[in-house]
Amino acid sequence: MSNNSLVDHLISSGYLKTPEIIGAFKKIDRVDFVPDNLKSEAYEDAPLPIGHGQTISQPATVAFMLELLEPRAGDKILDIGFGSGWTTALMAEIVSSPVILSEAERSEAERRISSVRSFGLRPQDDNKEKGRVYAIERIPELCELGRGNMEKYEFIKKGIVECFSADGTKGLPDKAPFDKILAGASAKELPGAWKEQLKIGGRIVAPIEWSVWFFIKKSETEFEEMEHPGFAFVPLISLP
Repeated sequence: MSNNSLVDHLISSGYLKTPEIIGAFKKIDRVDFVPDNLKSEAYEDAPLPIGHGQTISQPATVAFMLELLEPRAGDKILDIGFGSGWTTALMAEIVSSPVILSEAERSEAERRISSVRSFGLRPQDDNKEKGRVYAIERIPELCELGRGNMEKYEFIKKGIVECFSADGTKGLPDKAPFDKILAGASAKELPGAWKEQLKIGGRIVAPIEWSVWFFIKKSETEFEEMEHPGFAFVPLISLP
């Protein structure tokens, strides 16, 4: 098995559909995020232990959740329970890709730049608009593991990913609001902090008990939601 054969399997099985997500799966090799003694199993469509009672999720589950989340270039994403860092790296690859504008969007951007320059001012640095992934891991040792695994891809060095050893149930209020929020551990109910820290129009994909739930924030108090049952995750644990 190889990473390409894993990707082909996920495409043929209907889990991978979006070109940007497929491209990230091809570029971010799962073998870089599994323990040395399990690298021969890295391309199996199965969860694998990474220590401390945690796992790297099954590839089909990761693909399914990312297709629901719809990460896009330029997105600001909160990743809860990043573990060995594979899903974080997949999202970092997507959000840091060049933003492709439609003809109308390009014309509007050019109009704004021209207007700013007419006043003798400089347009804002484009780097401020690039995507970011803010990743939280409750277990300090796994936080360091995930950081180390991502070094090859330089996402942290380039400022695309920022990692925190913290209580994921509280989110990151200092970095909010977020376009998207993804969780890799199962809660009893969706934490209120995540709802508060999501932009209107933003998406949350998170396991709740034995289902993957998908939420869209319609207003400050209204959420559209959909349940996809039949999944198993490690539990989401709040720090004391």
